[in-house]
Amino acid sequence: MKARRTSLLLLLVFCLPIICRTDRVYAQNPSFVTVRRVLLISIDGLHALDLAIFVRSHPHSALAQLSSSGVAYTEASTSKPSNSFPGLLSLVTGGSPISTGVWYEGAYARSLSPPGSNCKTVGTEVIWSNALDKNKKLLDAGGGIDPAKLPLDPSKGCVPVYPHSFLRVNTIFELAHSAGMRTAWIDKHPSYEMVSGPSGMGVDDLYTPEIGSAARDVKSQEAYDDVKVQAVLNEIAGKDHTGKAAAGEPALFGMAFQAFRFAQVIPTGGYTDASGTPSAPLLDVIEHTDQSIGKMVSALKARGLLDSTLIIITAKHAQAPMDRSKRRIIDDTIIPNLVNRIHSGLVALSYADGNITSLWLTDQSQTQKVAETLNQPSNQAAAGIQSVLWGESLKLMINDPIEDTRLPDIVVIPNLGDIYAPADEQGIAAHGGFSEEDTHVALLLSSPGLSPRMIKTPVQTTQVAPTILQILGIDAESLQAVRQEKTAVLPGLFAGPRSSLRLLNSE
Repeated sequence: MKARRTSLLLLLVFCLPIICRTDRVYAQNPSFVTVRRVLLISIDGLHALDLAIFVRSHPHSALAQLSSSGVAYTEASTSKPSNSFPGLLSLVTGGSPISTGVWYEGAYARSLSPPGSNCKTVGTEVIWSNALDKNKKLLDAGGGIDPAKLPLDPSKGCVPVYPHSFLRVNTIFELAHSAGMRTAWIDKHPSYEMVSGPSGMGVDDLYTPEIGSAARDVKSQEAYDDVKVQAVLNEIAGKDHTGKAAAGEPALFGMAFQAFRFAQVIPTGGYTDASGTPSAPLLDVIEHTDQSIGKMVSALKARGLLDSTLIIITAKHAQAPMDRSKRRIIDDTIIPNLVNRIHSGLVALSYADGNITSLWLTDQSQTQKVAETLNQPSNQAAAGIQSVLWGESLKLMINDPIEDTRLPDIVVIPNLGDIYAPADEQGIAAHGGFSEEDTHVALLLSSPGLSPRMIKTPVQTTQVAPTILQILGIDAESLQAVRQEKTAVLPGLFAGPRSSLRLLNSE
């Protein structure tokens, strides 16, 4: 009996302060927001700074109104590399290339075979862009992905590898779908069916109009985004994305805007100074995007759904440089030429895309020699190299490329402003790299009833996925990437038991 009293006393000593603290939190924050659905929006290219400047200068905008009832994570970082595919997968899997196996939109897979090879050779470039389309000039991509353009898997009878089957881990869409919730996603290429997860069944209503069908001017890019916005409005109305069939509003849905990213890149766009002041075309696009988001908010309100919807505003990637005076094009043939001088045919793939070059070698034993060559001062200057990641420096971030057949042997990071591209490239910014301007993205979670708050603790966009699941009442640990990479939910949102659907109202 004495031992039992002692145990009870110890329990009170250690637990009472926590109980009292919880009581104070509940007393000061008696209101909760019950969330039944999540609308995930990526404004590709949107820096945290872009959002802050726009909200300050447009206090009556939709984004300002969302900010007035939301939690802004001002130090959010997207994936490294900051490309659309790893960037989106971080949001929907909770993981990085460590677990997803997806390094970039373009990469090399040592265990797969080239399209049309009948698996007679092994090792191939894998591309998840609109290069897979039957016709990338048509809005419907000519009928979607052309199977003849897909890599082949010799370990599975030489079957074509679709984007979803290339992904190694499950997604929030798969888990929501399995829980009986309706899911929907809208993006820019058919290859974004990858978000359906390895099962291929995660997204009930997938819509991937091809961005390559839009002319390369601001108004055409905005009109392209408008097509996707209308699809979201149809879904909010309880129909499928076409607006023709009744389906019920999704519990998990969203889209990616593209016009903002485009306006950051064109020579007449971008920023007017290093402080992030938008040019006229860029301002036009963010105002247009804001109006589109306002339409979604109005549609949710008209249907009586707004109070029970969490809206997440973020970006798959940012863009660099913001200061156009730093922009310099580095011919994307320089690095592979330097490597092949060491040994002819040493480059299996040099994928130079914007603010990064990834190298896969035909002879991995030559990795150190290649790194030493690239680190020579004359070569650093010629190729605009800030740093070369290989060996232990690379393994600190990703899996060992000797063991993981998909990851690069060497990653070359250029100086801020240097862009790897063809010599005649006209774009003034790009993405894909590891820099602050490439990775520091907006992240805002908003729902009526939440008071505005800024959380300046550094977070990762990988934390969005487990947060969404917890909001929907699904165990975040059901995400394979979350378990592998120990990804935490976003801080400062939840109270009560882990399975609670309630978001704690902020101070």
